[in-house]
Amino acid sequence: MSKNKVYFYLVVIFILAFGAGNLVYPGYFNRLADYINLPRFPEIPFKLGLDLQGGAHLVYQADLTGISQEDRASAMEGLRDVIERRVDIFGVREPVIQVQGERLIIELAGVMDVDEAIKMIGQTPFLEFKEQRSSEETQKIIDKRKEAEEFIGKEMEQWTAEDFQKIQEIPEWHLIFEDAYFVSTPLTGRYLKRAEIGFDQTTFQPLVSLEFDKQGGIIFEELTGRNINKLIAIYIDRVLISTPVVQEKISGGQAQISGQFTVEEARELARNLNAGALPVPIQIISQQRVGPILGKVSLEQSFQAGIFGFLAVIIFMIIFYRLPGFLASLALVIYIILILSLFKLIPVTLTLAGMAGFLLSVGMAVDANILIFSRLKEELKAKKNLSQSIEEGFSRAWSSIRDGNLTTLLVTIILFYFGLGFVRGFALALGLGILVSMFSAIFITKNFLKLFEQTSLEKINWLWR
Repeated sequence: MSKNKVYFYLVVIFILAFGAGNLVYPGYFNRLADYINLPRFPEIPFKLGLDLQGGAHLVYQADLTGISQEDRASAMEGLRDVIERRVDIFGVREPVIQVQGERLIIELAGVMDVDEAIKMIGQTPFLEFKEQRSSEETQKIIDKRKEAEEFIGKEMEQWTAEDFQKIQEIPEWHLIFEDAYFVSTPLTGRYLKRAEIGFDQTTFQPLVSLEFDKQGGIIFEELTGRNINKLIAIYIDRVLISTPVVQEKISGGQAQISGQFTVEEARELARNLNAGALPVPIQIISQQRVGPILGKVSLEQSFQAGIFGFLAVIIFMIIFYRLPGFLASLALVIYIILILSLFKLIPVTLTLAGMAGFLLSVGMAVDANILIFSRLKEELKAKKNLSQSIEEGFSRAWSSIRDGNLTTLLVTIILFYFGLGFVRGFALALGLGILVSMFSAIFITKNFLKLFEQTSLEKINWLWR
């Protein structure tokens, strides 16, 4: 490699480091830019996880009544996806949403107002279609309610908690709480593909047009086919919105919700349905506000540990490897700047686990340099010049560096794919660190070393051995 090429690569490396450094901490440059009227670097904050900046921890219980056992897992996955989209719309940074059985655990970093978080989740409407009961079933439920009211001695609206306990003595008491006129069907917002505002061509009243996915279209076709000349009830959040009469079997998965909507109400409903109609109803069973104080202490301690560890590594490298060790330390500084700028650009949510992954990758970056420098020393002892020793050192160390980093990278991919929450954060930080550390060890350190080829410093053996 010619010396001019080395100079060119070094200029590129320092320009890259300068840009990344100002992206990580743009304060000094932006003050200078304001003074001499230059463009400013964007001020992008680090994204901190729930354990470092606090936030809201919510647990919801899903009501899977009416969902077959084999469909419950997919219903919960659909529920998680819908909540994730809903939370994303409100700009919450990388929410952690996990399914545990019939429960949904939601962690919203940076959201300190739990009521606002609950409102954010709850604004998603639950859409369901119901079909008409037979007159016999309707009458049976109405008769059961009358029997219960006579048994208690007052109307249902006046019942107390004790009265609700008492009516369980009545046979088939659960019928009292059934919808007397409509019965649930499998068609819910779970199958909704798209919703948009429209207008009735006769009355010009605003309405909401729905389009179901393929499976929803099949269910809707079957539903309308067996209910010709009957009512179908459309409920949103368990409130009856409209009861159109089915004129014919409807194919293609298209439906309309008409009601006494204003234009703004219809637009809001369509927007919320598009954001995610819940496939199953949910109820919050636990809410907790996580304070940032513990995270702040942990962040400070992690930062101190990182600083001390980094200084220890630099001292070790310089003592044992002298000039190559100093150059490797300089490359390590550039590595840290690059990886921190990537954390901002991607962006990566930093948790304590992610910080551990990042610090571990620093150690692996040094490990590659140690392998290279050990080979370099051996070549120099064999009386080869610096240029030959650098090429041989990197060439002979490459297979060990490649295999070691590749196997760790494979593990991070597996952890990221199958893991949840903090495990994925750890895997992502470590994986990025490995990729950038290989660039640092193979490209940056090598060009630093080549800068000293055929110079007077090459002949000072103490610096290299």
